Amino acid sequence: MAQKRTSGKAQLTGMLGVYLTAVELTKLKFIVSPTSRSALGADLLVTDQLCQKAWSVQVKTNFGSAGYWLVNEKAKALSSGSHVYVFVNAMSGKGVPEFYVVPSSVVAKSIETTPPRSTGSIWHLYRKNTKYQDRWTDVFGSPTPSD
Repeated sequence: MAQKRTSGKAQLTGMLGVYLTAVELTKLKFIVSPTSRSALGADLLVTDQLCQKAWSVQVKTNFGSAGYWLVNEKAKALSSGSHVYVFVNAMSGKGVPEFYVVPSSVVAKSIETTPPRSTGSIWHLYRKNTKYQDRWTDVFGSPTPSD
């Protein structure tokens, strides 16, 4: 008999953020596709309607309304005009998700690293910057580019 596997809360929260982000981009008329869970650095692949521009999107999600998100140490070096982070507070105090759409170049420069904790772990985090809240079209542009 196969053993039943259950997903941890963190994995479910991450999946929630990915699909909430995909919904927002789709509502804006972008073409959106989730990647396989093993794709390093990209949760979504996004393109405009004419496939003239494409982006990889890394989604980081907190279930509540937090002021920062944990990121991988590699985020410090990952800076590309076609790579974007979407930071999600899935259940904000307002009862609706909050989205912060941030170019990877901004994230790379903004990563904070904590001193080693008592457990020896080191955290790499990006702090919420309201300047980037709902900046979908500023970062992605139009889903229907003109010729």
